[in-house]
Amino acid sequence: MKRAFAALIIVLAGCANPSIVQVSPDTYMLSREDHAGIFGSASALKAGVISDANAFAAAQGKLAIPISTHETPVGVMGKWAKFDYQFRVVEKNDPEARRTSLVPRADVVIEKTEKISVESRTKDESAKPKDVYAELIKLDDLRKKGILSEAEFETQKKKVLIGN
Repeated sequence: MKRAFAALIIVLAGCANPSIVQVSPDTYMLSREDHAGIFGSASALKAGVISDANAFAAAQGKLAIPISTHETPVGVMGKWAKFDYQFRVVEKNDPEARRTSLVPRADVVIEKTEKISVESRTKDESAKPKDVYAELIKLDDLRKKGILSEAEFETQKKKVLIGN
């Protein structure tokens, strides 16, 4: 019986929400999950997190200034509702304490990467006639260098002349 009770305590301790985490010298983050499922309250979750952040700052004689928030609603991919709150702790006379605003973030980020090949033309090149003279000069040059035989030269020459 004692072992079962001890195991239950360990499991419940593992489900506890994390405390305030220091991100930088004056920046902190508080993240909390609501395990009440459909019976939970998203607004109560948010209010509790923000209240805890304000109490943390007040215990130091300072103010909590919001930086960003992120929430995962109930039922998203079978996960618990979650609220992340990042804030700075500043002196009460700090200029940032007068006007606060959250950094705008996209609710949904869609990233799609695929290769797209596009044929782009600036002129109508389909109506452009081939330069027969330049083609014949190239073929003759290849024949003189020994790259094309006399028979290959004649075959290619006929193709160029018939093509136009």
